Amino acid sequence: QVQLVESGGGSVQAGGSLRLSCAASGRTLSIYDMGWFRQAPGKEREFVAAISWNGGRTKFADSVKGRFTISRDNAKNTVYLRMNSLKPEDTAHYYCAADPRRFSELSDYEGIYVYWGQGTQVTVSS
Repeated sequence: QVQLVESGGGSVQAGGSLRLSCAASGRTLSIYDMGWFRQAPGKEREFVAAISWNGGRTKFADSVKGRFTISRDNAKNTVYLRMNSLKPEDTAHYYCAADPRRFSELSDYEGIYVYWGQGTQVTVSS
């Protein structure tokens, strides 16, 4: 019942920063926990970060902890992923996803997220 569109990807040098946006339509974003995942060529999709429906709780993969920040603005139906101190290993296609469950803990398991965007490419050069 929700459509997601990512934007903000691009090419940056190592050590640089980038902010990704995920715009939702179809219904209010406030009903969903939201997550960011990424997939590099030849690799499996991996969890990056998640945020609860009201922004009160967040969760990060160890590989990005301390460098990435997830936030949301439910009034704008938008979720953000701020990426600092980018590394070449961060190069991937980044996806936004929505978790329709209620009264649940934040999940890093991609199978629990029902709605997915098309993704946006992030390329980090050395």
